[in-house]
Amino acid sequence: MPDNVRWDLREGELRIMSPAGEEHGEIAMLMGEFISHHVRTRGLGKAYAAETGYILAREPDTVLAPDVSFIRSERLAERPRNRGLIVGPPDLAVEVVSPSDSKPKVMQKADDWLTAGTQAVWLVWPDTRTVTVLRPDHDQLTLSERETLEGDPVVPGFRLELAELFRR
Repeated sequence: MPDNVRWDLREGELRIMSPAGEEHGEIAMLMGEFISHHVRTRGLGKAYAAETGYILAREPDTVLAPDVSFIRSERLAERPRNRGLIVGPPDLAVEVVSPSDSKPKVMQKADDWLTAGTQAVWLVWPDTRTVTVLRPDHDQLTLSERETLEGDPVVPGFRLELAELFRR
């Protein structure tokens, strides 16, 4: 796999992605900071940055890397730590939507996460300053910057006033 560019591998097909822009990078970093601080101070598990890849399927292979992810402590204890890609899905995948991303493409990626067993996907839409929450067997929920994103039950106790995420 190329290591000087970002990529997804979906059903054996390599998809090269453009580097993230300034707004995307800032929002992804903030979301990572908020999640990481919350889970580390409470011993809930580990948060991971954008370059962390997850093997979701084999033959044909699907490897995706969300902008931010989280795995619960209980699941971490069940597997050995490794230096390579993580086999299996995260409990939470956060995708910050870039201006070049189409809505169908973003929704397909969210569906890939959920189908693989991810318990929650948060889609951050900088253009509309909203976050869409997707969970298996739940209705889609879209929150505005005037609302609070809550992580229960996937990230227990996590609460984020979205105005903090979208502050300019």
